[in-house]
Amino acid sequence: MPEPPAHAQPTVVHTPALPEVLEHGRAPDGTPLTSDRRLWIQLLVFDQVRDLAPLIRAVAGGPVRGAVYADLNHPLRIGLLAASTEPTFFVEELRMFLLRTTWSSHPICDHWTMVGRTYAVGYEPDLEAALIHRPLRRICHREWPWAIWYPLRRRSRFERLPTELQRDIMKEHAEIGQRWSEAGEGYDIRLLCHGLDPNDNDFVIGLVGPRLASLSAMVRAMRKTRQTAIYLERLGPFFVGRVLWQSEPAI
Repeated sequence: MPEPPAHAQPTVVHTPALPEVLEHGRAPDGTPLTSDRRLWIQLLVFDQVRDLAPLIRAVAGGPVRGAVYADLNHPLRIGLLAASTEPTFFVEELRMFLLRTTWSSHPICDHWTMVGRTYAVGYEPDLEAALIHRPLRRICHREWPWAIWYPLRRRSRFERLPTELQRDIMKEHAEIGQRWSEAGEGYDIRLLCHGLDPNDNDFVIGLVGPRLASLSAMVRAMRKTRQTAIYLERLGPFFVGRVLWQSEPAI
């Protein structure tokens, strides 16, 4: 067999980099943490509900981990919030539950359907708690019966800002949330919904707490931040509900 030319270079095979799909945190000692577990949450709003009892009986004996809400803005509407660590739950167990029970007799208000997944921002010391247990505890907390859920989309120019400036802008929101939670008046559940929302929203936000006035004030305070005043393209529609039923938070 002839020798290869002296000037020939070895063939380099480039292996494509895997996309980043893990959630990242950081232990108190600085050790990086990663997790591929997260909580998926969906809100479905049902119309023409005149008899709550059979719906509550069905959901209490079914597979749902989450809550049922009475809609503040319409006496014949209720919201069903379901959570799972597996997205297949919504197209398998939840779908079959809804189809075989009295829930299927009520039309769904599509424009209020919201779905998203929990995410980490990189400094959480316990990813399992931050991504799964804490959001579910907040949804199912017996002393926090009021909830406001809404989607939002940022303006594209926010994504082109320097990372440090993005963090500074988001810090305003974090400080508001911290003030409300320290006072026991409001707690947030933040979900990513990129590619999941039919209206191309970026986030779904849930606010829960003991008093609706406090949650409304929380939304008002957030309106004054740079993110909301400058970098949001759209916000809402808002679903405002009071708990009719909650599951146990364990999952």
